[in-house]
Amino acid sequence: MAISPPASGARARPITDADLDRMIAIDEVHSGYRRRRFFEKRFASAKRHPEDFVQVGIEVDRSLCGFAIGRVLRGEFGQNDEIAVLDAIGVDPACPEQHLGQSLIDELLNISRRQGVKTLQLQVHWNSHDLLRFFNMSGFQLSPRLALERQIGELREEVDQDS
Repeated sequence: MAISPPASGARARPITDADLDRMIAIDEVHSGYRRRRFFEKRFASAKRHPEDFVQVGIEVDRSLCGFAIGRVLRGEFGQNDEIAVLDAIGVDPACPEQHLGQSLIDELLNISRRQGVKTLQLQVHWNSHDLLRFFNMSGFQLSPRLALERQIGELREEVDQDS
């Protein structure tokens, strides 16, 4: 299915420090809570190591309407592949333009490609159906990797194999 590009009033641009509060507000609409510390840490890390991050904003009429940020991983687990991991994406639902999310993904892919990145990965909760549908329409597929997790709580008692 072809995705229509945004109207001519939208333009992609680099994210700046001035965008922080707007990004947090857009993210809060979608996540339900303020992640100021997360975004502050990403901004600080991106300033120290810009080669390790991919970031893009999209504005309409000089107002930030959406953003996408990711980090570049090089040689994870002994692999020589460079991958980008999408950490956050958000579009203001009140923005009148259409297809801004797709425009953000496209621009993030372009920036990543210029940095030598071959793959863009992300994680989505399995029951986030709208997000899954969006990412599917954006060309993402199930990864051959298996994500594992373990809850951190009380240490498990080690079972004595000799008893």
